[in-house]
Amino acid sequence: MTTPLATVAPRPCPLYVDLDGTLTLSDTLYESVMLYIRRSPLNLLRLVGWLLLGKAGFKQRLAGVVRPDPARLPYDERFVQYLRDEHARGRSLVLASAADARIVREVAAHLQLFDDALGTEGGPNLSRGHKRDAIQAHAQAGGHRQWAYAGNSKDDLAVWQGSAQAVAVNTPGAVLNRLQQQHPDARVFERQPLTLGTVLRAIRLKQWAKNALLFVPLLAAHSLNPEAWFDVALAFVAFGLCASATYLFNDLLDLPSDRVHRLKRLRPLASGVIAIPTAVLLGLAMMASAYGVGYAVSGGFAAMLLLYTLITLTYSLRLKRLPLVDVLVLASLYTLRVGAGALAAQVTLSNWLLGISMFLFLSLALVKRCAELEELEDEAAKPAPGRGYQARDLASLRAMGMASGFLAVMVLTLYIDSQHGREQYAQPEWLWAATPLLLLWIMRIWLKTGRRELHGEDPLQFALRDRFSWLTVLLMAGIGLLAINGVDI
Repeated sequence: MTTPLATVAPRPCPLYVDLDGTLTLSDTLYESVMLYIRRSPLNLLRLVGWLLLGKAGFKQRLAGVVRPDPARLPYDERFVQYLRDEHARGRSLVLASAADARIVREVAAHLQLFDDALGTEGGPNLSRGHKRDAIQAHAQAGGHRQWAYAGNSKDDLAVWQGSAQAVAVNTPGAVLNRLQQQHPDARVFERQPLTLGTVLRAIRLKQWAKNALLFVPLLAAHSLNPEAWFDVALAFVAFGLCASATYLFNDLLDLPSDRVHRLKRLRPLASGVIAIPTAVLLGLAMMASAYGVGYAVSGGFAAMLLLYTLITLTYSLRLKRLPLVDVLVLASLYTLRVGAGALAAQVTLSNWLLGISMFLFLSLALVKRCAELEELEDEAAKPAPGRGYQARDLASLRAMGMASGFLAVMVLTLYIDSQHGREQYAQPEWLWAATPLLLLWIMRIWLKTGRRELHGEDPLQFALRDRFSWLTVLLMAGIGLLAINGVDI
């Protein structure tokens, strides 16, 4: 009696995997463009010139000067785990992308899952029919008559036509419907929907609270003019739209450093939830709307908004990496909001208010930097990602920050007995009660920074959810009313 031979399961056909939008949630071409612009804004002109080389030539020239770090790309972890499982059971995996071949090979080497890599290299752009033909030739050279393909976009429909099996990752609904007509049994990794909440997080709607500084000159002037308050309300909206747009552009330029930050890596752009082109279009639309609303306030205010934009973009491109210069610029941007509010309300801006603002906001800018440095686990001379500071700078920055905060209080005390103070308030002596409150608030936020309770958070955002800060504001507002009305003790 003979023993039957064991049945050997046939090896699955090789799986060819797309890179952009499939393996990674981002697009390496757009990632490279942002990296190149980050080096110098003038590189935009070179990029426009390279477009004349065609898509393949453009990619080749760009990849020759800058390529994204594979370790910092936002991968779709659900799909990567599926690939690991397929690799573990012996399936041949090949990374096949229209991206420049150098980028494709570097990503494949980083993940250590792929047996080979195909990319655009000296010939036509490797997408649609060109990619299908290249995959077909590669599979046949390896002795395979059939192959599978994992993709995500409309361009991949032509590739799926030649595949024996299909895997769809983060595929738009219309494309998925067409794919399932060809491959009813396609493996689907569903696309994560873009929600309004995600967009609001990306534009940092919470940061609009900073624009309340626009109302400070009105409050300082004790103005009740409804027209002035309406104009400042419009200015608030304009500044919010403009600031949100610049936050988007800043996040686009900061993608590599944000992705290695404990908290910033979760931002919609850094995590790949919002695509780079979507962020660019949204930012441009918000910027255009900001200037439309700003011009409705006044031409002068629109000019102030333009100045804010130029300083902010310069800060994002270069100044934020210059130690000490960055915090001075941040303090100036806060103070600029106060000046813009005065311009919108058409009230005179006091030099005393400017002095208090500059010293106070410099202190808060240094709080932010110290809070970020406190988050660094490595206390060696390792720079903070995207910044020019090191963990050993903490002591110096703390001293500067606390001194600046105390100087803001000193300017306030000098103001109380000044001619301007006596003209603005019926009984300015009441303002002495505000000085220990402001001192206490400044000392407390620095104490919390040293205890790592801010977790790298913006101090003004921390104050918005801090009950003690709200109590301080209410008490100081009450003291201000007493000083205005001249209530005797």
